[in-house]
Amino acid sequence: MKKVLLTSLNSKYVHSNLALKYLHMAAADECEGLEIREFTINNSRDYIFSELVMGDYDAVCFSCYIWNIEKTTELAADLKKAKPQVSILFGGPEVSYDSAKFMQDHPFLDFLIYGEGEDVFAAWCREFCSGGAYGNIPGLVWRGSTGVTVNMPAQPIAFGESGFPYGVFPCESDKVIYYEASRGCPFNCGYCMSSIDRRVRELPVERVKEDLRFFLSQDVKQVKFLDRTFNWDRKRSLELFRFLIENDNGVTNFHFEVCADLLDDAIFDVLKSARDDLFQFEIGIQSTHVPTLEAVNRSTNIDKVKENVLRLLELGNAHIHVDLIAGLPYEDYATFRNSFNEVYGLGAHNLQLGFLKLLKGTEIRANADKFNYQFMDKAPYQVISNDFISAMELCRLKQIEEVLDLYNNRGGFEASLKTAIGLMDRTAFDFYEAFAGYFYRNGHQHRSHKKEDLYRIFYGFSGEMGWSEEMLPVLESDLEAAMNFDAVKKFKRKGWDIK
Repeated sequence: MKKVLLTSLNSKYVHSNLALKYLHMAAADECEGLEIREFTINNSRDYIFSELVMGDYDAVCFSCYIWNIEKTTELAADLKKAKPQVSILFGGPEVSYDSAKFMQDHPFLDFLIYGEGEDVFAAWCREFCSGGAYGNIPGLVWRGSTGVTVNMPAQPIAFGESGFPYGVFPCESDKVIYYEASRGCPFNCGYCMSSIDRRVRELPVERVKEDLRFFLSQDVKQVKFLDRTFNWDRKRSLELFRFLIENDNGVTNFHFEVCADLLDDAIFDVLKSARDDLFQFEIGIQSTHVPTLEAVNRSTNIDKVKENVLRLLELGNAHIHVDLIAGLPYEDYATFRNSFNEVYGLGAHNLQLGFLKLLKGTEIRANADKFNYQFMDKAPYQVISNDFISAMELCRLKQIEEVLDLYNNRGGFEASLKTAIGLMDRTAFDFYEAFAGYFYRNGHQHRSHKKEDLYRIFYGFSGEMGWSEEMLPVLESDLEAAMNFDAVKKFKRKGWDIK
């Protein structure tokens, strides 16, 4: 019996890999010795390496993404040195483009699956476990005696007929439960891999309800939908929102990526009856600069987006997360400042300031020369500069991102931020820019900080700005609201100076 391992390095312990579960379901009948092991990028390399070597596998199959590809390739190369007889297979979005070159550049690699993997992996398992041939498996790249062969592409799977992974694999109580109700995206955003295939394949609504009933019966903490645009079909999303409200167990939270300008009165009428924290909504605004949105094929009504984000916030019963992307075409530093101020002014609970990644297979990467894009050669292929924004300006935005995340996104500074921005009498962006400058000039980026020290740093900044007298009582109020009584007493004994 051949022993085959499906594995991946997740970005955090609370994350899990849904792809491995789908692959195992697809191929379990083809390979009796098929196993799953998940690690994280924070596990020590020696630990993972030892587990793989001591596992005595005939093949190790890695699921590859931008956050793990560098560590995965290093690990796989070492595994091949330790056990040359082990077959190594890569799959996943990070190796689905330029696959032949990737195989040629990594001689330790025996097989590679490009595109969706379920049918391809099942066929590969059948041939691998029976000692068959690989030339007739669509979607497979393989290394033979004559070199690297790229087989014809595989057809998209019949996703609507897919099984339910959590009927086979348990819902882990300490991890986020990932779930797909559809694959693909109807939109064509130039920076997104989902835009490559604009066909949307969905599970039948009644099947989705059946799956959701299972999660509700298990009292899982959070179900995160991986659908790229959950509300692409208004009628379908309305029905599922209503179902979840009517069947709420009082425990489970559901996270969706939604297109805000597609929300309408009927959906708002349903959402207003949801209990607090039943839903989380992630909304990719990316930019408010119309030429920028047009350049990346985002057919977004930005005024409608802002209006509907405000409507969601007015409901007051859901966590709202909004995204911006720095480094898009036609957005210079000043224009991004405008986008930041418009989006920050909406008052969402979390504002993620992200940076463009020129992903393999995307339109923006294919046309990088058009805007003189410079970007990192290795994953995550993050923008370095383009015709509109310099490397120095992007680094300054990186500094702003850190301060924004520490003080706005993690909570505990609500009144202090509002007061300080008012005292500055300029825009929110100008405040964060000044605060980031202070933070970095004083070397605070060189170490991690306990929550209480963030209050001390804020107080130090207010002193430099001449606001310490006005800010002290507000900071004290936020501190007392965010921390327990004993921690506050300890803080006051130590004082406001940062050591």
